[in-house]
Amino acid sequence: MTVFKKELRAHFASFLVWSAGVGGLMALCVWMYPSFAGSMEDVSALFAGMGDFSAAFGLDKLAFGSIMGFYGTECGNILGMGGAFFAALTGMALLAGEEGGRTAEFLLTHPVPRLRLTLEKLGALAALVLGLNLIALACGAGSILAVSEEAAWGDLLRFHAAQLLMQLEIGGMCFGLSSLLRRSSFGIALGLVVLLYALGLFVNLDAGLEPLKFLTPYYYADAARVFSGEAEALPVLTGCALGLGGCALGLWWYGRKDIAA
Repeated sequence: MTVFKKELRAHFASFLVWSAGVGGLMALCVWMYPSFAGSMEDVSALFAGMGDFSAAFGLDKLAFGSIMGFYGTECGNILGMGGAFFAALTGMALLAGEEGGRTAEFLLTHPVPRLRLTLEKLGALAALVLGLNLIALACGAGSILAVSEEAAWGDLLRFHAAQLLMQLEIGGMCFGLSSLLRRSSFGIALGLVVLLYALGLFVNLDAGLEPLKFLTPYYYADAARVFSGEAEALPVLTGCALGLGGCALGLWWYGRKDIAA
């Protein structure tokens, strides 16, 4: 478990910053809700009638004036983007970072098989993403309790589970891409997240683009679908396959590639 612990230490500062940022912003949004809850019904009706804009962001399905609708829209975007960026950047740095940082030669001279090394790095990625999501859940649920609002806790937990799965999928894909590179490319990681997010919006806007739902995890992790009970199993299974495929690619390719000193 030496490599696993080393990766946790190496990414701990980043983990704290991202967790504090995502969790803090989610808590702030929930704390702001009671101050303008009385005027939210008019805002909810306005958003619901904005046509394509409402459909793109699921505002035609979420009651923005309720705590759950507000949470899904505001906190969902914060966690959906912030958590995905963290997972993508961490996954991208795990393998390519060794060559880019000129530490691969030192690491691979130890009597540790490459398969075990990559598995421990992958375990560290999963642990870091899980930790961020637990903090986000604690901040979101704790803030709802603090402002004395009634929430549908089952829906809330399903939403956070979908967000966790989405981030693990993105992290796994970036882990696989990382094995193909000689140095970390944070631009590719961030670009992948933005692309997947855009695909999720396109699916919401145009029914003719529905096949794209199998490519983007933002489809099954959308709060509007989770809270309205419209979540589908097949896109979730496809997302799991993509994430696991990225992990498998990373394990296989890094085990056979020539590592630059």
